[in-house]
Amino acid sequence: MRFSRRSLMASALVVGLAALSACSSGTSGSTAASSGSSVAPVINVVASTNVWGDVAAQVAGGLNANGVSITSIISDPSADPHSYEASTQNQLALSRAQVVIENGGGYDDFVANMLKTANNSSSTVLNAVDISGIKAPAGEDLNEHVWYDFPTVTKVARQISDTFGEKDPANKHIYDTNEKAFEDKVSGLQNDEAGIKQAHNGAPVAITEPVPLYMLEACGLENKTPEEFSEAVENGTDVSASVLKETTDLFNDKGVKLLAYNEQTTGDTTTAVLNAAKANNIPVVPVTETLPDGKNYISWMQMNLDNISKALG
Repeated sequence: MRFSRRSLMASALVVGLAALSACSSGTSGSTAASSGSSVAPVINVVASTNVWGDVAAQVAGGLNANGVSITSIISDPSADPHSYEASTQNQLALSRAQVVIENGGGYDDFVANMLKTANNSSSTVLNAVDISGIKAPAGEDLNEHVWYDFPTVTKVARQISDTFGEKDPANKHIYDTNEKAFEDKVSGLQNDEAGIKQAHNGAPVAITEPVPLYMLEACGLENKTPEEFSEAVENGTDVSASVLKETTDLFNDKGVKLLAYNEQTTGDTTTAVLNAAKANNIPVVPVTETLPDGKNYISWMQMNLDNISKALG
């Protein structure tokens, strides 16, 4: 069994949450366009990250539209999601949530722990990994970064729409319409992936973590990074000198076309790889685990695809 930084974080929260008070007010949210509606909240939604919070907002029509109030627990674009610390504000939001959207797959176990502490067993919990139907290959760990997998995002958006419609039947047609519009935009992103695949199928690439792998694979790109390297970075463990050399040699030998670099999890090891890429004029494509400032899900993923296409030439 793999013990990642996420697992350790979740264990620490079990102790820390017991001390939290449930007498705080206010919420935080992700960025999305509002429909302009000023309806009193009918559905309180809490998402583990602003990625899923934004998908929910796209379905609702905005962060506080059509009676849907959305809170995202992790929303700081400069924060490392692996080192999240709970707050009374988040605890209060979860205690009132009617819908909770978690990523699952071990990524955000803190949500389940917080729900238990909040004594909220009545909320509808949507787990993106479960909804995706994706299973880990035999003998391998699951890549839990399913928000980079567009078929999964579409499935989750549909489930969100169905759930909103069940809890607020009067606005079901609005949620269905918004979800369809969002789904059409995701289809456009998939068309861009197909275009990159047609032009660059089989091109070798490197990563620091598996965060963007679903997207890279959909673009037909082949990850050449030693598994021991990306696993060690993701789990916060040491990388052996031989594995680090094997990884940096990918750039020294011009064996890859780009480096997909997770900007939110950095350290000496990833810096060494980044420097090797730059020294050999290998394009670097920055990726993140949460929404950058000023982006919604669609514009964020479009930016990632545009950066990949530009890097490949």
